[in-house]
Amino acid sequence: MAPLWAQAFLLVTMAMTDVRGTVEKELSPECREFLYMGTPPVGLEDHSLQKICQRYNNKPRYVTLYDTVNHVPIYSAYTFKRSDGEKRVDVPWMYEPQLSTVSDTREMQAFPRGYMHRNFEDAQAILDDYTNAVLYERGQLNPDEHQADPNDKASTYSLTNVVPQVREFSAGTWKEQEHVIRKRLNNYCRGTAYVVTGITTSGNMIRRHNIDRVAVPTYMWSAYCCTDYDHNAPYDERYKFPAFAHYALNEKENNQVLELSIKKLEEFLQRSTFVDKNFQIFVDDCVPSAFALH
Repeated sequence: MAPLWAQAFLLVTMAMTDVRGTVEKELSPECREFLYMGTPPVGLEDHSLQKICQRYNNKPRYVTLYDTVNHVPIYSAYTFKRSDGEKRVDVPWMYEPQLSTVSDTREMQAFPRGYMHRNFEDAQAILDDYTNAVLYERGQLNPDEHQADPNDKASTYSLTNVVPQVREFSAGTWKEQEHVIRKRLNNYCRGTAYVVTGITTSGNMIRRHNIDRVAVPTYMWSAYCCTDYDHNAPYDERYKFPAFAHYALNEKENNQVLELSIKKLEEFLQRSTFVDKNFQIFVDDCVPSAFALH
């Protein structure tokens, strides 16, 4: 039998291999199901950005591009599920073991009690980062209310799906827009609705112990793509299909939501953040080939 140190080394090696096999540049086919035409947004490349296939209860639930330096998601991409908007209230906040150096699981886990969670703080936000951040709420990019299955809802409570949102903005302007999109997609999207919700940052940080810990978004943005929709919908809703987008300032005031086309959002983000000139949220901006011919 191998000595204990050799067994331990083997376990660590296996765990690290498992991590590298999941947080990587190429997503598996089962994770690509949350992306329109199986393709993530292009034009967002940086060594500190990691694609995470967010897993919960033995299933992938959505995809996140995570910034391991600024400890925030750049976007979460998910499929919208028809929902009554009810929120789950019995779910603990979770962390992402795939971002830690050594992990024996590919699934998000509830934060352990005590100080153990500080073992994960190099690559991701932890609960302590938000404890004294009284100006901010933990705002989900993939919101609970856009999911229906209890496990899908539960999976949105990972801190890797969360950014600091100004309290008044989170509970007011942005929450109201999440309701608007939920009702629109509930009523008029007949097939799968693909949603990508993300942020821009400009250097404002939540600090803990005089160390920059979590980037505070300047803007929140979101876009959806639903190519199978109700063509008899009222015009003021129908022109917002197959795809539409919106953004707003993450501030207490002057935070009105602006709805606009996907192309206009992409142009805005090219001016406002580090995306490159080829930045595209959905393949061909979610214009099916049949539409493109007209």
